[in-house]
Amino acid sequence: MPIEGMNHFTVLAKDLAATRHFYVDVLGLEEGPRPDLGFPGVWLYVGKQAVLHVIAGRPMPADPKGVLDHMAFTATDLASVVTRLRTHGINYDLRRQNQSGTWQLFCFDPSGARVELDFSAEEAAPAP
Repeated sequence: MPIEGMNHFTVLAKDLAATRHFYVDVLGLEEGPRPDLGFPGVWLYVGKQAVLHVIAGRPMPADPKGVLDHMAFTATDLASVVTRLRTHGINYDLRRQNQSGTWQLFCFDPSGARVELDFSAEEAAPAP
């Protein structure tokens, strides 16, 4: 098969600064190199891989989800992430998969894109 893996997601942002803050300061992605594409945006990285491209200055769709239901990231330190989300006033839904025990945390970015963070079953439940 010619596909070797996922390269990145691209999301539109109605507020580039708020979107950058959410993904960098709250979720911990790192802003990295981005070529001059002639429109505003940022590329966000995990290590050396740009996993999320954020584009600003374009019209937002009527339904921010469009055909993409959500994007998912593997994450660590569930308790710390929950604390950061609470500190920033970001609502979330935390679930535990029945068979695997994997923790799934769902929230929305400032433009309405649904984000899933998956944590190991071995992680402790966050404080209520």
